[in-house]
Order: sequence, then C-alpha cells, then structure tokens
Amino acid sequence: MSRIQEILKKAERDGSVHRTRPIVPDRANTAVAQALVEPEPPLVDPAPLPRVEPPPPHIGFAPVAPPPAVAPAAEPAAPIAAPRHAHGHIDPRLVAAIAPQSVAAEQYRLLRTRVTRAENGRPCRTIIVTSPNKGDGKSLTAANLALTMAHDPQHRVLLLDADLRRPSQHTLFGLADTPGLSDVLMGGAALEEALVMIPDHRLTVLPAGLVPTQPAELLGSSGMRRVLETLRTRFDRILIDMPPAAPLADVPIASTMADGVLMIVRAGVTPKPDIERALISVDGAKVLGLVLNDAGGPGVPDRYAGYRYAAG
Repeated sequence: MSRIQEILKKAERDGSVHRTRPIVPDRANTAVAQALVEPEPPLVDPAPLPRVEPPPPHIGFAPVAPPPAVAPAAEPAAPIAAPRHAHGHIDPRLVAAIAPQSVAAEQYRLLRTRVTRAENGRPCRTIIVTSPNKGDGKSLTAANLALTMAHDPQHRVLLLDADLRRPSQHTLFGLADTPGLSDVLMGGAALEEALVMIPDHRLTVLPAGLVPTQPAELLGSSGMRRVLETLRTRFDRILIDMPPAAPLADVPIASTMADGVLMIVRAGVTPKPDIERALISVDGAKVLGLVLNDAGGPGVPDRYAGYRYAAG
C-alpha cells in the first residue's frame, strides 16, 4: 500500500467527527490588538556654532573689518530606518495570538507537536501549507500554526504568503498595502523592505504583495529559489501559505524547494477524490500529514472549531 493510500485511509477513519461552528474565541480575549507606534526618530544635536573672535583694536578712524559670516547649523542626519512593524488589527480568528489560553489555541500547540514528530529526525525548515480546494482553512491554519511556533524563544519563525492568486495573510494581520513577495521577485522592492515584524508575537510576515499575472512562473523562478535560500539563513521555521494543490501548478512547482507539505482538509466537506488529486500532485515523501479543519474532538466544546492532525 502506497504512502498516499495509507494517509487517505487513516484520514477517512478520523474524518467521521461532527462538524462544529467556526472559531469564536472567548469574548474576554477577543480584544483586537492595538496598533503599534513607530518610535520617534532620535534627536541629533545641531553642530556647534563657530567661535567668533573679536576684531583687533584699531587706531583713529581706520575701518574695522566686519565679523566673519556665521555658517548655518548643519541639518540633523537622518536616522537609520528601523525594521518595519505591523500597524493594523489582528483578525480575532487568530486565536494563537488573541486567545492563547483557549481550547482552540491548545489544538494548534498539539498540531505543532505532531508536526515535529512527523519530521522523524529530518528537520523541516520550510513547510508548505496547502489544501485540495479553496475554503478549506489553509491560511488560518498556517497563520495560527506560525504564531504557535513563534512562541518558542529558540526559533525564529517566518510566515510567507506565497498564495499569489488569493493572498490573505496581509488581511489577517492587518497589514497595509506594502511590498511583498511578488514585488521582490519582480525587482520592485528589496527583501528587507517587504519583511514585516509582529513584535508582540515574535513573528515575521512576508506578505504576497501585488497579485501578478503569471504566479506559477514567479514561484518557479531562480529568484524564488534565491529568496528561499536567503530566508533559510535567517529563520529556523518558514511556513509557506500556498494556493490549493490541484489543479494549479503553483504547489507542485514550489514543493521541490520545500522540506515538507501539510494538507488541510475540511472534515466532512472536502471530497475524497479532491484529496487524492491534491496528494498525487506533490511528492508523497514530503507529505507530513493531513490536518482536519472544522473538526470536533474529545474535550473540544461546540463553540470551538478544531484543527486536528489526522495522518502522517
């Protein structure tokens, strides 16, 4: 029996759970994060005025030379630009940030542990998060999982929005219209200009940027490979939010540069043939497992939506 068949059979057994309502974190914990304020640029003391010596004494009515002109004070030097920080409201569905003590947030911590175990001794620094169809919850899962991984002070975590067709991470984190991955790949911005810090949660986000006309070609370019190589030197974990795996070419192309793949499946909704097509489109050896989205489980109240690791 192939690895894909084993994953499907295990997921089918675990997928018999009842569907629940979407995530609604506790009312007391749904307060939206306040906007962060850029620090004021440091004041620079103006250059001291030159000393004006008094003219020497003169005899009679000899004319006295006028004092030398005082040079204007030099303009303060521009301070070095600080790392760009987020200035928007975080979506309340990001329970790992808004309600970290909730039962739903605990499910993401469990998922983080399962992903570590699924590595089986081979560290996966770059993990693609995808799904068979749109609406399966891949972007929310990627964002919450990235926030959960960033809680580990030993890990530098990056959330990369590589869904260049329907990007959403900039909306979830309340980011303004700023340069992103596509702008970097097309030469319109430097990588440093596109990275955004979420300092309260120790997470860095690289948004998708401008939606290009040929996303698959950009993701398969040598520029994309260079960007990932650079990011690998700076981050311990890189979660890549990507479009649905089939029939688009984006995930099969990018998966050759990644270490692992997480497939997000909506319990009781995603058809089994769609799951099969999605799994066949990627290297089966890189599939870390299926994550059942919108699935209940033991100890999870009805007011929470579960995210449960199903197979690996």
